[in-house]
Amino acid sequence: MLYMIVERFKTPGGIDVYRRAREHGRMMPKGLEYISSWVDYKFETCFQLMKTENKNLIDEWIDHWKDLVEFDVVAVQTSAEAVQAIAPLL
Repeated sequence: MLYMIVERFKTPGGIDVYRRAREHGRMMPKGLEYISSWVDYKFETCFQLMKTENKNLIDEWIDHWKDLVEFDVVAVQTSAEAVQAIAPLL
């Protein structure tokens, strides 16, 4: 399953987040796959796409970062999957 992780940095400019990532990496548990991410130009918000069959792994990963970041986790599907799912209703 895919998850869009919306991260809001608690410290200005995300410097503490990037410093920790440089020193320790993403600190993701096995079974949680990073797909891609996008960061706003003010370094306030990051949007990460991740994949896992076990949502508890996301919670485990968040524990490494929750002192620096506020998280919203949203289960998502691709546009192609959405079209297929809604087609019978059209």
